[in-house]
Amino acid sequence: MIAVEELIGQNHIPGNFFAPEVYVQGDTELGLIENREGSRLIALPDTLLKSLYSSLEHEVGPAADLVLLQCGRWWGKNFYRRFASEVSDYYGKPLAEMEMVEFLQSFKECWKTYGWGLIDFDFSHHHQGFLVITTQNSAFAQGRETGDKPSCFVERGLLSTFFSQLTGRELDGVQTSCESMQADCNRFILGLPERMKAAEAWVKEAQDHDTILARLCDSQATG
Repeated sequence: MIAVEELIGQNHIPGNFFAPEVYVQGDTELGLIENREGSRLIALPDTLLKSLYSSLEHEVGPAADLVLLQCGRWWGKNFYRRFASEVSDYYGKPLAEMEMVEFLQSFKECWKTYGWGLIDFDFSHHHQGFLVITTQNSAFAQGRETGDKPSCFVERGLLSTFFSQLTGRELDGVQTSCESMQADCNRFILGLPERMKAAEAWVKEAQDHDTILARLCDSQATG
């Protein structure tokens, strides 16, 4: 006879690992914040982020964008390791064996719980070798006014490195719209570095997202 405990275990459906009420723990009065695994978390107030941006621009000038991009890439490697470890342990299988819907839902909930805004994915151009990612209410876009160019260099670096680690192929990305420029969302296009070089110039020329994406896809169709 099968025990009730075994039936329950076999039909157990994991909930949202990143649910804020269970994922973020600690004593806020003491300034201690941890995740449900006991790893330390840090809260970055808007005032601190704005100060970091302005101080960096004061110290290194135009090179601030590159510094932030490199910081994002470093952060992306560490974020991937933590995300892969936590999610794999929770679901009892490595990321490579997870259903796409499980992975995407976990990633979206993680992004939101960390306070980075909302994130979504468009795989409709994957046959051409591109992944389109959109974010809204981005913490990375707030507090940094670059005027005539996208400002989410940390986010761009983080995403390109995370998905490089996930796919096992080096990826680069460009940001084609930004909330700091009054766009409705931040848009990123990821692809192989040699395919993204031209897109950098198109962003500097202030071409819009749809135009840049279409030109990238056309270049693959005719290449």
